[in-house]
Parts: sequence; structure tokens; C-alpha cells
Amino acid sequence: MDSAREEILKNVRRALGREPDSALPALPATARVGPRVAGPIRDEIEALFTEIQKLSGTTRRLAGRDALGPALAELVTAEAVRKATLWTTPDLESLDVAGALQALGVEIVPPQAGKARVAECELGVTGVDAALPETGTLVLRSSPDRPRVVSLLPRVHLAILRPAALRADLHQAFGDVQGDGYCVFVTGPSRTADIELTLTLGVHGPRSLHVWLLPGC
Repeated sequence: MDSAREEILKNVRRALGREPDSALPALPATARVGPRVAGPIRDEIEALFTEIQKLSGTTRRLAGRDALGPALAELVTAEAVRKATLWTTPDLESLDVAGALQALGVEIVPPQAGKARVAECELGVTGVDAALPETGTLVLRSSPDRPRVVSLLPRVHLAILRPAALRADLHQAFGDVQGDGYCVFVTGPSRTADIELTLTLGVHGPRSLHVWLLPGC
């Protein structure tokens, strides 16, 4: 095995005109891409929502927490939601998302109830830990109050976004989650293409993604 590996490397070096101790050539200037610089928050939100919509996601700007209840009522009706599960973070609890859903007749399933019960939920509600306007990507950290099953198993994923979650680029987002054991990157609803490249939504995850912006930190 070692001799075969060395023979392969020798052929590669010969093709590149290098010796085993050759120094690596300097990267050309065109290979260096500087960090993305974030624009005004209004522009960043517009860019994020534009990308999410391109990916078959739905976006909405809420004027404040008073607008959350009516928006949830519309979503529950439109998506025929009977059961929901959600993160138990302080932000979602302060918004009383669970209480608003229960008032609409929706059964709340604890995310710790097991994968089978969570998968029966039509709706999973999460916050957003970081958002990348350039690609429309949401970053969701995983922790006891942020179970990843909430964003992965229900048919509909509702992500409640705060402007403070906006990040300029992926490098900054990775800095946020450095040391975390697990995180989820969401770029649009789940999509799968078969051998004939026929695109289908919701085969391996949520079929619908709704991202709502709430003002505040």
C-alpha cells in the first residue's frame, strides 16, 4: 500500500514539476477573496429575504409582538396545523408562542417527547442564531432548549428572526458556533432531485419554510 501511494504521489509531483521538498507556490491574487462587508441592516434583510424566496421559502415582516398572534392564526389555517413543537428558548417563551398556538387549538408536543411524536407535528417553531443574507441561510445552534428535531422533522418550519442574528459571511457564523457539538444550516425547504433531476420538496425534511422578522435584539 505504501509503495502504491508513493508511486501515485511521485506521478503527481512529476506532472506538477515538483520535488518532495519543493515549496508551495504563492496563491495568485485572484484566489484571495476578502471577507464580505455587511451593508445597512435594511439592505441585509432585503438581501436575506430575496434569497429565501428564491429557494421557495416564505418571508414576512412583523411590526411587533402584537402581530405575532394574527400571523400564527393565518399560518395554522393555511398549513392545517393540529400539532406543533418548538424550542424552549427564553425568546420564544417571552413571546408566548406556545400559548398563542394553544389558543388556536393546536396541541403542543414537547420536543423531548421522542422522534415519532415530533414527526407527527405539522409545525416546528425555532428562533435563528445566525442568518447569512448572501445565501439566505439560517444557522440554528443545537442545545437542550434548541433541539434540532424541531427544525428537521415537522412538515412546516417557522423560524422567528431578530435583526441581531444577521451575519456578514460564513466565516463570522462559524465563529459563533465554534466549539458547539452540533448546529443546523437551513437554506430553504428540504429539496431532493431524482435521477431525472425532478425536484421534490419535503422528502427529507420540512416541505415549507417560513421566516418571520421581529424587530428588537
